[in-house]
Amino acid sequence: MIRQILSIVIFLFPVSEILLALVKHSRGSGARRQDRGSMVLIWCVIGLGVFLALGALSIRSAQVPVARSILEPVALGLMVGGLALRWTAILTLGKYFTVDVAVHSDHSVVESGLYRFMRHPSYTGFLIVFLGFGVFLGNWVSLVALLVPITLGVVYRVAKEERALLDALGPAYASYCARTKRFIPGIF
Repeated sequence: MIRQILSIVIFLFPVSEILLALVKHSRGSGARRQDRGSMVLIWCVIGLGVFLALGALSIRSAQVPVARSILEPVALGLMVGGLALRWTAILTLGKYFTVDVAVHSDHSVVESGLYRFMRHPSYTGFLIVFLGFGVFLGNWVSLVALLVPITLGVVYRVAKEERALLDALGPAYASYCARTKRFIPGIF
């Protein structure tokens, strides 16, 4: 039963990301785009990470010595938890959430919900989903091959977003940055 639910979640995650890319794009929203190619980079590093992770599955010596009956519920919990975190963040941002880096003319600092504790809960959730997928693969090399490029892409993307928000919102966003961490409350 867990494997079937996990299969559905693994299928629905990229579908939801594609739908987000189609629906929550800044075109026509009155927002000023400042993406500078970071959205294309994110999609490329995801493709690279998944390709490398699946290729590394053939390295038998890197298999995690834990039973599938343990790995799969952990993977499912991480993926569902990551998706819940991501979607809660997206819904909290509302119209300010776009898949490309864009700032609205009436943009303001959002400090409600998860944003009280961290600046980028959507990306935290995104990374947790990929961590769950890496756990599901059950291979240390696959996990690293998946997470390293995607994490580097997200960090690059966040730098672009924060620069755009600092330019647009100035001291209000700088003050918010001083009070909150990027991805993990109180840590990082």
